[in-house]
Amino acid sequence: MFRWERSIPLRGSAAALCNNLSVLQLPARNLTHFGVVHGPSAQLLSTAPEGVPLAQRQLHAKEGAGVSPPLITQVHWCVLPFRVLLVLTSHRGIQMYESDGSTMVYWHALDSGDATPGTWSGRVLVFDIPAKGPNIVLSEELAGHQTPITDIATEPAQGQDCVADMVTADDSGLLCVWRSGPEFTLLTRIPGFGVPCPSVQLWQGICAAGYGNGQVHLYEATTGNLHVQINAHARAISALDLAPEAGKLLSAAEDTFVHIWKLSRSPESSYIEVEHCHGECVSDTQVCGARFCDSSGSSFAVTGYDLAEIRRFSSV
Repeated sequence: MFRWERSIPLRGSAAALCNNLSVLQLPARNLTHFGVVHGPSAQLLSTAPEGVPLAQRQLHAKEGAGVSPPLITQVHWCVLPFRVLLVLTSHRGIQMYESDGSTMVYWHALDSGDATPGTWSGRVLVFDIPAKGPNIVLSEELAGHQTPITDIATEPAQGQDCVADMVTADDSGLLCVWRSGPEFTLLTRIPGFGVPCPSVQLWQGICAAGYGNGQVHLYEATTGNLHVQINAHARAISALDLAPEAGKLLSAAEDTFVHIWKLSRSPESSYIEVEHCHGECVSDTQVCGARFCDSSGSSFAVTGYDLAEIRRFSSV
């Protein structure tokens, strides 16, 4: 069971974008960072464990060429083995900052027909990131999609061969499963079925995909075999997240509900088992972002369109 904790106020409500909440936990400093998109700006908040806001910062989209100010499409902390970067994407380009948003270290302009994550044209951009400094280089473009990219998920491969460690989703519902390395290798394509896939996650070789019809599908990542289909929501799914230590999957949708599911593999076979753990209604709210606040899944946060706060929930 979860209970509603103290909310975190926002200067403006979250934009109606899927996956419109990013969370970075810093246990060593006893802090949690939250990032939310609102139009042409992203609001960053740092909070103590009790949810008391300690610092706020606003970042704006770099304008580049164009007449009207660009709208931000995503804010996300990319946690690398040796570095954490805050990434802002807009219709004009990709901005990379130090993790606290204090310094921009890289700007990559996009063509007028592109947007990210990935691009409107379906290209997925791969960058080489140094351990420090601004010498970031576009190293590869992955061509697996023909329609706009909607989400990208990764998990550490931990040195294992033939292990899927990235999945990309697009507006047609197609999933591409990749193995990283000096060059990325496409392992399999999981066909769509006529509805977009706004959000994907990876956990222990399981690919979780949330669709515009409210369903969550669980696939074997390397083969694309469908294991489980969950009729999770009454409207389009807007966010998925995974708590890797506990194998908990969070799904949020436009139907005002957030659900938490426990994933496990059957000891007798390779089949995936799913147990529903919790359902939470955020009344009269079109939920557009939801994330666990820790790797054990003991707390989560929710944003909603026209909701000028981040709702926080923790286990009882």
